[in-house]
Amino acid sequence: MRYLLTVVAVLVMALGVAGIVHGEADDSPGLQLLGVVLVLGAVVFGIRNVRGGG
Repeated sequence: MRYLLTVVAVLVMALGVAGIVHGEADDSPGLQLLGVVLVLGAVVFGIRNVRGGG
């Protein structure tokens, strides 16, 4: 189960990076912010998952 959650975190991070890139191309600060929030959330979730904290 832990591996599945790690894969989900990586996919969410990829989605966030895509949002940042597309937001930059379209000059959309809201999409860029959403992408940053997704990336940061995925990083925190991934670290907690690897460390076994929850």
